[in-house]
Amino acid sequence: MDTLATIQKQFDLLQQAQPVSSLHAIREQAYQAFTQMGIPTSRHEEWKYTRISGVLNREYHVAPAGMTASLDLASFRQHALPGFEEASRLVFVNGLYAPELSVIRSQGLSIQPLEDAAAGAQKDLVARHLGHSRHYLQDGINALSTALLQGAVFVQVGKGCQLDHPLHVYHITDNRAGAVLAQPRSLFYVAERSYLRVMEHFITLGEPGSFTNQVLEMVVCEGARVEHYKIQLEGPSSNLVSTTHFHQTGKSFVHTVTLTLGEGLVRNNLNLVMDAEGCEAHLYGLYFQRGEGHVDNHTVVDNARPNCFSNELYKGVLDGHATGVFNGKIFVRQDAQKTNAYQSNKNILLSETASVNTKPQLEIFADDVKCSHGCTVGRLDEEGLFYLRSRGISQETAKSLLLHAFAVDILEQVQDADLRAFIDQKIEERLEIELI
Repeated sequence: MDTLATIQKQFDLLQQAQPVSSLHAIREQAYQAFTQMGIPTSRHEEWKYTRISGVLNREYHVAPAGMTASLDLASFRQHALPGFEEASRLVFVNGLYAPELSVIRSQGLSIQPLEDAAAGAQKDLVARHLGHSRHYLQDGINALSTALLQGAVFVQVGKGCQLDHPLHVYHITDNRAGAVLAQPRSLFYVAERSYLRVMEHFITLGEPGSFTNQVLEMVVCEGARVEHYKIQLEGPSSNLVSTTHFHQTGKSFVHTVTLTLGEGLVRNNLNLVMDAEGCEAHLYGLYFQRGEGHVDNHTVVDNARPNCFSNELYKGVLDGHATGVFNGKIFVRQDAQKTNAYQSNKNILLSETASVNTKPQLEIFADDVKCSHGCTVGRLDEEGLFYLRSRGISQETAKSLLLHAFAVDILEQVQDADLRAFIDQKIEERLEIELI
């Protein structure tokens, strides 16, 4: 059975199992959109450099609803982020919420199955905000996440709550029994004057090539502050499409950092909708790719209201036959006067066979704004390399120092000291391998 047949079978099973669910109509609408748009090909402009149809041209296993997690807490600890014992955690295994591995340590934080939220007191919030990302990601992959919606969660931070513990979100894809199609899904609601620090970590177990299609949608209300970190360290057999969608519905602050240090195929979609006056956002990204690795970062900053500020900086290092893509869009709507928006993408190629396609874009419909964008692609600084070599530093060490200096201004944006040290160590390990 190929992937399309698996998808159809899984959709039919979900609809039959929950015919009166509040999510029934939402899945139906999304499945119709998926059948119309299909899996993106290179003819789809937004997927021109990331060919995903071949990845999905195989048979995958989809975990059934209610399935118990395939690993215990002791096994899970081996993959935990620094600060594991003090953090709240939300765990998905093969795309399904695993409550037995999850824990809440902060008052004011609640996590519940999305089905329960959609049928209970939060039904209006779910109806209003679930699927908001589809307005910016009009392709079959995003529609597929909603069409096969199961095992999803609703996360809420209460009004005025300054959470004293970070939230770790683990996306574990367990391939040890065969290739898995996993679709972890979450909807966050960060209420007025609250604070949340959230760290997403992607983990693949086993060798067969998996496909993970993850979507996190987050509503950020008036006076709220959010720090978000995405850590991707997966191996060469993994295939990941990761979507993070922020909707700032009130004057608020968002700080997000995407760190891609894996070796497989990665497509990151990051959307930020500034839907209130005076919003502020900072978007940072760092990617190291080698071998046959491929990373594609697509970002959208939509300034829908006036007096908003955004700053975006993505940096990449590519070696071997690795390929990179950066496609960043800034929209300034007609009513969004006094917008300040900046965007930059910088890349270093370490080999003749590595490549990157970068396309920063501005679409401005207002006349009183300050906006800029730019990109660079080049080699290591030869003068800097010569300077270090002339001081008796070896070729490999000199390269490592220059590449670490290139990455350091992104690392400095990781506010959590333990996480910053962890990522710094992973970069050092990567540099030692690349420069051998």
